[in-house]
Amino acid sequence: MANQGKKQSFLGGAATLAGAVAVVKLIGAVYRLPVNNILSAEGKTYFNIAYNVYNVLLTISTAGLPLAISRLTSQAQALGHLNERRKLLRTAIWLFFGLGVVLSALMMFGSTQLAQLMHQPNAAPSILVLSPAVFCMCLLACMRGYTQGQGNMKPTAVSQVLEVLFKLGIGLPAAWYVVRSLHLGVDYGAAAAILGVTVSEVIALGFMGLYLFRNRDTTPSDDVPPPAGTLMRQVLSIGVPITLSNSAMSIITLLDTQIVLSRLDSISAQLPSSPAVLYGQYGLGTDLVNLPPSFVFPVTMSLIPFVAAALARQEHARANRVVSSALRLIALLAIPAGIGLSVLSEPILLLLYPAQPQDALACAPLLRVQGVACIFICLMNLTNAILQSYGREKLPIWTMIAGGVTKIVMNYFLVGNPEINIMGAPISTLCCYLVIAGLNLSFVWKYSPEKPRYLQIFAKPVIASLLMGVSAWAFYGIFSRALSGLGSAYLGNAAATMGAIVCAVVIYGVLVLALRILRAEDLESVPHGAKLAEILHLK
Repeated sequence: MANQGKKQSFLGGAATLAGAVAVVKLIGAVYRLPVNNILSAEGKTYFNIAYNVYNVLLTISTAGLPLAISRLTSQAQALGHLNERRKLLRTAIWLFFGLGVVLSALMMFGSTQLAQLMHQPNAAPSILVLSPAVFCMCLLACMRGYTQGQGNMKPTAVSQVLEVLFKLGIGLPAAWYVVRSLHLGVDYGAAAAILGVTVSEVIALGFMGLYLFRNRDTTPSDDVPPPAGTLMRQVLSIGVPITLSNSAMSIITLLDTQIVLSRLDSISAQLPSSPAVLYGQYGLGTDLVNLPPSFVFPVTMSLIPFVAAALARQEHARANRVVSSALRLIALLAIPAGIGLSVLSEPILLLLYPAQPQDALACAPLLRVQGVACIFICLMNLTNAILQSYGREKLPIWTMIAGGVTKIVMNYFLVGNPEINIMGAPISTLCCYLVIAGLNLSFVWKYSPEKPRYLQIFAKPVIASLLMGVSAWAFYGIFSRALSGLGSAYLGNAAATMGAIVCAVVIYGVLVLALRILRAEDLESVPHGAKLAEILHLK
C-alpha cells in the first residue's frame, strides 16, 4: 500500500472508481427497478423517506471528514511523512467510531418520531432497519478516505461492488417475500428492501478492515508526527466546512421533503392521488437523475487528493491541468445525460417500470425538468470539489444555502398551488442547482490561478448534446411507428427506446470527434489512453 508504484494517476483513479460505479449502478438497477415495481409509488415514498433521513446523518458524519483525511494523507505521503500518515488513520478511526455510535442511536431510537415528522408514520420500520448502516458507513468512509489519499482507489471500488451485490442478494428477495408471500404491506416491504442495504454495509466494512490489516505499512520513517490533538484539529478545520456545505444540502433536502409532503397534504382534497403516491412518482424520476452524478463522484474523489498533492509540491500548473480535465470530462458526460433523460423521459420510464405504467406516465413530465436539473447537479458536485481542493471549503456552504433557500421557498408556493402541485418539486430543484452551480463556477473562475475558459469547455458539448437530443427524439418516433405492429406495446416501446439511445450515442460520439471536443491530454493518464488517442486521431 505504501508502494509509490501502485499510486494511480488522477484520471486513472477516476477511471477505477468510474468502472466500479458502472458495475454498482448496473447491479443497483437490477435491485432498484424490481423493488420499485414490487413496492409501488406508496412504498417508494417510505423507502425514500428512510433514505433521506439516513443521508442527512450520513452526510454529517462522512461528507467532509473523509475528504479531509484524504487530503491530509495525500499531503503527508507527498512529503514522505509516513509516521504522520499512519497516526492520522489511528486518530481518525476513533473519531468516526464515536460519530457512528451517536448517529446510529439517534436514528434507531428516534425512528417513530422521525417518520411522524415527515408526515408518513409508516416509514418508521424502514428508518429503524437502516439505522445500523450509519455506524458502518462512518468507519467505511474513514478507511476509504485514507486509501484514496494514497491515490489507491481500488479498495473503495471493490467495497462498493460488494455493497451492491449483497444489497441485491438480500434486499430484493426480502421485499418480494414480505409483500408477495407474507402480504404484510408495502411499509414492511420497504423495510425488507432496506435490510439489504444494512447487511451490505456490514460486509463492506469487514472487507475494508481486512484490507487495511493485511496491507498495513511498516516502512521505517524518521518523521515525528504531530500530537493526536493537532491532527484532530487539522481534520476538523478542513472537514467541518466541507461537512457544513454538504450537510446543508442534505438537511435542506430533508426539510424540502417535509414541506412538499405537508403542502400536498394541505391540498389533498384537490389532488388526483394521495400525497404519498405523488411523492413516490416524483421519486421514480429522482432515481434516474441520481445516476449521472454518481459518475461525477469518482472524478471528485480523485480530484481532491491529486490537486492537494500537487499544491503541496507547489506544482500549480499540474493542479490546473487536473481541474481543466475534470471540467471537460463532466461537460462531456453530464450534458448529454441530462438532455437524454429529458427528451426520452416517458419511454424510458415505461421501459423501466412495466408493473407501474400509470406511475411511469405520471412521472414523465417531472423527469423532463429533472433531466435538465441533472446537468447542474453534476456541475455543483464537481465545482464543490474544485473549491475544496483549493482550500476554499467555506464557499460551498454559502452557495448551498442560497440554492437550498431557493428550493424551499419555491416549493412552498408552487407545490401548495393545486394547479401545479407535485410539478413544483422538479421546478424548484432545477432552480436550486442552477443557482448553486452558477455561483460555484463564478468562484472557481475568481480563485483559479489560471482562469478556466468556460465558453471553450462548455459550448461544443452543449451543441453536440442538443443535436444528440433532437436525433434521439426523431429516432424514437421513427422506431415506435415502425414497431407499432408488434403484439406487445411494452416490447415495441422497449425496442424503440433502446434503438433511439444507441443511435443517439453513436451520433454524439461522432460529434465529439468531429468537433474535437476530446483532447489527447484528457486521455494521457487513462490506462492505454495514449494508444486510444492515437486511434481516434486526437490532438
